[in-house]
Amino acid sequence: MRPRVFVTQPIAASAIERLRAVADVEVNPDGSRVPSKDVLLAGVRRCDILFSLLHDKIDRDVIAANPKLKAVASMSITPDNIDIAEATARRIPVTVIPAVVTEATADLTIGLMIAVARRILEGDRLVHSGVFPGSQSNYLAGSWVTGKVLGLIGGGGRIGRAVAKRAQGFSMRLLYWSPRRKPDVEKELGLEHRSLDQLMAESDFISVHAPLNPDTRHMIGDRQFGLMKPTAFLINAARGPIVEEAALVRALAARRIAGAGLDVHEHEPQVAPELLKMSNIVVTPHLGSAVAELREKMAHVVVDNVLALLEGRQPPNCYNPEVFKS
Repeated sequence: MRPRVFVTQPIAASAIERLRAVADVEVNPDGSRVPSKDVLLAGVRRCDILFSLLHDKIDRDVIAANPKLKAVASMSITPDNIDIAEATARRIPVTVIPAVVTEATADLTIGLMIAVARRILEGDRLVHSGVFPGSQSNYLAGSWVTGKVLGLIGGGGRIGRAVAKRAQGFSMRLLYWSPRRKPDVEKELGLEHRSLDQLMAESDFISVHAPLNPDTRHMIGDRQFGLMKPTAFLINAARGPIVEEAALVRALAARRIAGAGLDVHEHEPQVAPELLKMSNIVVTPHLGSAVAELREKMAHVVVDNVLALLEGRQPPNCYNPEVFKS
């Protein structure tokens, strides 16, 4: 019998073709939402290999639903939504992809910054509703981006550096906070190191690029928002739980800050209902890697991992390689 692969959402057709050359492939056709647990449970029971995406919650129940499950092949860089301990205990390899989303995420970060500062979405909605205030009306007057101060939280990392390079084109002054100073990055990009409190107080735009871990969860809350300028904007295309969403709601509602641009959310795929009622925020559904060419490349990396597994080889991007040890 050919091996069976269940793909939790549609992916690039070229990647599906490669899989179908060696396996029976079933694809959940609904790409508009994160699959429910029932969909995952039903799918995993019908497959040998589960091909999952970032938001799919592959918990203990899902893994245990098929005692013969051979692997979980994820299209995420870090398998935060996969119960790695359970998979490892059952000697099920979990594969991931390398960090290939740097440039796409940096592009989106700058897009969020411009969109919220220049009130682009508000203008779009007005025009669609038949309202056109005029080219010199102050009705939608926004904020400068060029020449402003950009504070990068975790700015010494891959995506933070990529955003800094783009911000140089807007003649922005660049500040960064990192647990460890990076003199080589400071010299290369003209970054100025600050404490987190100093960065929050001095910046016109604050862009989050820290990894999510116990130290960074809720690192931005009421106290940090209280340090920000009332004209400043928060941009987050990293991980939602780094920002305490309830505190962000309070800061925006009280106009303690000017606005926010969010591609990530604390309780994805749910977004705080209060945020959706506000005009001084731009929200997108975790689009950091949503570039057709990049998503195709990501899908093919997962296929490479699957093919290695089917050929009896240790896959190149295995998160728990210990399962291959005798």
